[in-house]
Amino acid sequence: MRVSPSDPGLNRHASEPQVHAASYAVLVTFLLTSVIKLALCQKACRLLSGTFGHSFSGLNRRSWSQLHCGPVSPERSVAHRYSEPGRYTRCEKTRPALRCRVRSAVVGDPSSPMPAMPGPAASKARVYADVNTLKSKDYWDYEAHVPSWSNQDDYQLVRKLGRGKYSEVFEAININSNDRVVVKILKPVKKKKIKREIKILENLRGGTNIIRLVDTVKDPVSRTPALVFECINNTDFKDLYQRLTDFDIRFYLYELLKALDYSHSMGIMHRDVKPHNVMIDHQMRKLRLIDWGLAEFYHPAQEYNVRVASRSYKGPELLVDYQMYDYSLDMWSLGCMLASMIFQKEPFFHGQDNYDQLVRIAKVLGTEELYSYLNKYHIELDTRFKDLLGQQTRKRWEHFVQPENQHLVSPEALDLLDKLLRYDHQQRLTAQEAMEHPYFYPVLKGHKRKTFLPQCLAETLRFRCNASL
Repeated sequence: MRVSPSDPGLNRHASEPQVHAASYAVLVTFLLTSVIKLALCQKACRLLSGTFGHSFSGLNRRSWSQLHCGPVSPERSVAHRYSEPGRYTRCEKTRPALRCRVRSAVVGDPSSPMPAMPGPAASKARVYADVNTLKSKDYWDYEAHVPSWSNQDDYQLVRKLGRGKYSEVFEAININSNDRVVVKILKPVKKKKIKREIKILENLRGGTNIIRLVDTVKDPVSRTPALVFECINNTDFKDLYQRLTDFDIRFYLYELLKALDYSHSMGIMHRDVKPHNVMIDHQMRKLRLIDWGLAEFYHPAQEYNVRVASRSYKGPELLVDYQMYDYSLDMWSLGCMLASMIFQKEPFFHGQDNYDQLVRIAKVLGTEELYSYLNKYHIELDTRFKDLLGQQTRKRWEHFVQPENQHLVSPEALDLLDKLLRYDHQQRLTAQEAMEHPYFYPVLKGHKRKTFLPQCLAETLRFRCNASL
C-alpha cells in the first residue's frame, strides 16, 4: 500500500534525524568555541608571564618586566630599554629542546637586593661590570645615535674580498688620498643593528688592535650604507696557522688579548671572536680584530640574544640558552682559537648543529662539570638533550698532543687552555688575567728588550759624551 506524502506519521519520523543533526551541530559548535576560548586564555597568560614556558605564579607581586627580564634596578632601568630589537618587549622564544628562565638573584653578589624567582640564576661580569652604568647615556644609547654619511664617490672599488651573512667586502681606493681601504657594504638589516655597529666602532676608534673605522658612506639613490675601514694585508688563517711557530702563536694571541681587554674595558662584548675575524699582517706582525656587527654593550643583569658567535666558537652558555652572559663569552672563543692553533685542528670543536656542538664539548670536558654548571645556575635541559649527552669522561689535554703538533704544545699552553675552556663563565680567565699568564712570558720579555734596548744605548751614548767633555 502506498503512503501519501502528506501522511502525518511519515513527517514525524522524517523530522527526527533533522532534530538530532541540529543538536549535534550545536554541541560541536559549543565545544569548539570552548576550546578556542581556553587556548586564547592560556596564550594570554603565557604572554603576560613573559615567555612561553614561564610560570604565571607571582604575577600580582611583580611587574611584567620583572617576570620576563628580572627586576629593573635603578642602575639599569634606562639601559634595560636600549637593547637588541625585541629584547625589552619579550624574552626570546627558546629552542624546543632547550629552555631557560632567569631568576633575579645575581650569582656571586650576595648583597643583591633582587628577589628570587623560579628558573636559572642571573650572573654578573667579574670585571668592567659597571662601565656603561658610569658613562653617559649618549655613550651606549645607539638607537638615538645619528651617523654622519659621506660621499661614496670618494672611493673606487678595486676587487671583492669576500662576503658574509650581513655584508659584502671590497678592497677600494680613496681617490683623494690614494690610500687603500676596505669597504663593507651592508645588506638590508634593521637600522638599529647598523647604528649599533657604527656607534661601537666609533667608541673603540683608536683602541689597541681594533680595526679603525675610517668613514661611513651611503649610496644616494639606493640608500645602501657602507663602512670604510683601514686596509690590512691579511694572510688567510688556513694557510698562516700551519706556518706559525710556538712564539708566533703566543705573540698573536697576546695581541688579540690586548684588543679584547680594551673592548671589555670600554663596556663592549665582541660576541664573534674567531679566526675569520682576526686579520694578521704577518710581514708587519700586525693584528686587528674586525667585524663588530654582533658586538653589544654590556649591562649587568640584562638578557642577551644567544644567537651570536659562529657555532664552533659558541660558549656553553649560548648552547644552553643562558642569556645573562658577559665578556667571558669572548674568552671561551679565544680558548677555542688557542686549542685549534696549538693542536693544529681547526676548528677544535666541530659540531654539526648547536646540539651536537655541546655534545662535542662534553666529550672533551666531560659531563660531570657540565651538570655542576647547570645546577649552579639552575639551568634546565630537556630530557631528550640529556639523552644526547649521556655520560662523558673528561679528557686530559695531553690526549690531543700528536707528533705533528708537539712542538707547539707546552705545559703553560695547556694550563692557559684549561683556564679558558671552562663551562662556568665566571671561572674563565679575564683578558687581563690571561695576559699575565706564564704562557706569555716569552712575549713580554721580547717587548721589554725592544723597549729597554734603545734606552740602554741612549744612556751609553750620553755617558760617552759626558766623558769626552
